[in-house]
Amino acid sequence: MSNLDQDIEFEDTGGRITFDFQGFIFKIIRNWFFIALSIVIGLAIAYYINVRKQNVYRLNALVSVESEQNPFFTANTSISFNWGGVTGKIGKVMTTLATRSHNELVVDSLEFYKEYLRQGEYHLIDIYKSSPYDVVLNKSEYQMLGRPIELKHYDDTSFKIIYDFGDAKSVSCQRYSDRITDNIKITPGVFEGVFKYGEPVQLPFFNAIVNKRNNQNPNLNNKYFVYFYDFDGLVSRFQNSVNVSFFKGSSTVLSLSQSGNNKAKIVDYLNTTVEILKHTELRTKNLYATNTIAFIDSTLGSVSTSLKDMSNEMDNFRSSNKVFNVTDDITNTSFRLKEYEKIRETERSKVNYLNNLEKYLQDKLDYSNIAAPTSVGIEESGLLSSIAKLTSLAIERQNQEQTAREGSILLRRLDAQIDAEKSVAFELINAARRGINLQLGTINSSIGKLEIELKKLPQEQQEFLKIQRKIDINQESYNVYQAKKTEAEIVKAANVSDISMIDAAKDIGNGPVGPKKSLNYMMGLIVGGLIPVLILFVVFILDRNIHTSEDVERLSKLPIIGLVGKYNYKNNLVAFEKPKASVSESFRAIRSSLQFIYKNQNDANGSKTLMFTSSISGEGKTFCSINMATVYALSGKKTVIVGLDLRKPKIFDDFEVKNDKGAVNYLINDSDLEGITHKTHIPNLDIILSGPIPPNPSELLMSDRMAELVTELKTKYDMVVLDTPPLGLVTDALELSQYADATIFMVRLNYTKKGMLSLINSKVKKGELKNVNLLLNFYRHKKGHGYGYGYGYGYGYGAYGDAYHENDKKGLLGRIKNIFKSKV
Repeated sequence: MSNLDQDIEFEDTGGRITFDFQGFIFKIIRNWFFIALSIVIGLAIAYYINVRKQNVYRLNALVSVESEQNPFFTANTSISFNWGGVTGKIGKVMTTLATRSHNELVVDSLEFYKEYLRQGEYHLIDIYKSSPYDVVLNKSEYQMLGRPIELKHYDDTSFKIIYDFGDAKSVSCQRYSDRITDNIKITPGVFEGVFKYGEPVQLPFFNAIVNKRNNQNPNLNNKYFVYFYDFDGLVSRFQNSVNVSFFKGSSTVLSLSQSGNNKAKIVDYLNTTVEILKHTELRTKNLYATNTIAFIDSTLGSVSTSLKDMSNEMDNFRSSNKVFNVTDDITNTSFRLKEYEKIRETERSKVNYLNNLEKYLQDKLDYSNIAAPTSVGIEESGLLSSIAKLTSLAIERQNQEQTAREGSILLRRLDAQIDAEKSVAFELINAARRGINLQLGTINSSIGKLEIELKKLPQEQQEFLKIQRKIDINQESYNVYQAKKTEAEIVKAANVSDISMIDAAKDIGNGPVGPKKSLNYMMGLIVGGLIPVLILFVVFILDRNIHTSEDVERLSKLPIIGLVGKYNYKNNLVAFEKPKASVSESFRAIRSSLQFIYKNQNDANGSKTLMFTSSISGEGKTFCSINMATVYALSGKKTVIVGLDLRKPKIFDDFEVKNDKGAVNYLINDSDLEGITHKTHIPNLDIILSGPIPPNPSELLMSDRMAELVTELKTKYDMVVLDTPPLGLVTDALELSQYADATIFMVRLNYTKKGMLSLINSKVKKGELKNVNLLLNFYRHKKGHGYGYGYGYGYGYGAYGDAYHENDKKGLLGRIKNIFKSKV
């Protein structure tokens, strides 16, 4: 394809791309109606969207996440729960808000799976608590999913339930108590039943009590519905509905926001989600303390049982033995022995705790139920920190399991941290146990020495002192554990959540954030205007036809000799039969222009030859050759038209002459010039037809007889007009150009291809054609774009075109396409 085939071309100099911007602007101006229509359609679509889409609102709440400080926890408190600081809590809060379990609690507490609707102008509107009905569900029975059930006020005490099931024989229902979904059989058709307010309604697809809200009768002009969602599907919708961000750069204050169609619903969801978040966080935070209290309770039960047994043993001893007094020295020794035994019992409790803790860490996978080491008096800071960290990691893993899949990178990282911390805990347990065992050895040695002193006493006294010591030890242990339990309960009771509501969500008259109506209108305006412009641009870029004289001037340096407008007439003899028509004046103007061309030639006063050619058929070559010959003949010039299109003769149609003899007969020496020449009814105008179609037209036109024919014609006529075949289809015209004093190349606007001008440019550049001028046919004036208002013709091109394009006939559809193309 030549570079000239396009509106964007590569010029010969510089190789830069040019674009006919002016032509494109005029094309847009010509098609203003379509652009305006597209804009109107775009604005109409924007209006349709704006009026049909519900308003979208966005509300927010502010939440603080701080490091906990229990008001009852001091340096003197014997039980430390080591909750840690705020590090990681922000991330946990953000993760929790996106977990399914958290959103299930919120949705279930608010019963958002039950929706109250009112019929609006275009759609059902969620009216939430503004509904005149209050539906109390029987959660142990099924409710129909995904279908709006109409509730219609009947009288002061009753209402109707209406639903059209159509041809359906079963509907999907869900039981919200256990969230089981099932297909329930129903009767096809319209269901309509009357029920009492405040009384249970038991239907296969609806089970609830319907009350009038605020005891007010519903508005009969409105239609109200109740709609039930699938619980799991609804939770999935809400799971990522809350957007979380830091408030104005703060590291501890979060802004929670949510968008929706009902502001009251957004307010309830945000405030409820914070309350449930606080409750969940406090329960998790108290888990360590709860485990410790449970451990102390179990220890208290064991000590209480031992104390009761010792008391019974002392009673039995007193009843079977006489009462005796113990000296002060013996009492002092027994007291010292009791203290050592009490210390030994405490240390044994520590060893027992460490052994149990070690076994627990070895056998269990959930490390969130570990009691505080301080509950048995272990104060080793390293062990305390390790156990607290291990518990924290276990709780964090439980939280992450709600959103992360098993085997994910996050859970594997947490498992690695837990395993590493377990290894540290095992080392600290062994170290603490070794230290306690060393201390137990020392204590046992001291106890042994004191027991030797007491063995000097009578057996009854030894037994009495032994029982008394056990009672005292158990009593003191009981008192210590009871104090620790009380202390732990006080600390737990005084504990508060680290999450607090700073600014609760509230409807303060906020305007909607969507739909953005002005933006929609702007988009409708822009898109509506841009689409037709883009279409015009693509059509303009891909358009290969020549449309204006400016196109011709841009694509070729050849001179334009004249313009011929469109003129509908019954034949091609317009210049003779309609001499006053504008198109006839156009041919006379062309005749004047040709006079200047002929004057510049050597033989200015001799006979002249004028050759008409074109790129393809249908461009008006025959029409223009006939009318140019006519205006010459009418000016007194003896003129002849020679039909040299040997493949498809045509001129004879307009002069009603038979094409049985013509130029072919002369060229094959079958006739002389007089025998092929026909007089016409136009003064001074003769015609020579092409004659019978030969098998070798190109060879005949290249023969010496052709030169003799032209020479003989120039001796008899002042003007010889040669009607030749199209240059873009066959080479005949090139062979005949040697006989032409001037050549007119036809350009039919909106028809001739731009690439054909590159062909003629090339022929002229190579010297194959000389004295070539361009004649623009089918010219149509455009306001602000052209040279005046033309008329023209429209006869006879189809038959000529068939000579070279046998399948080029156009039916009604083709003509419609041509009309549309001329518009665009």
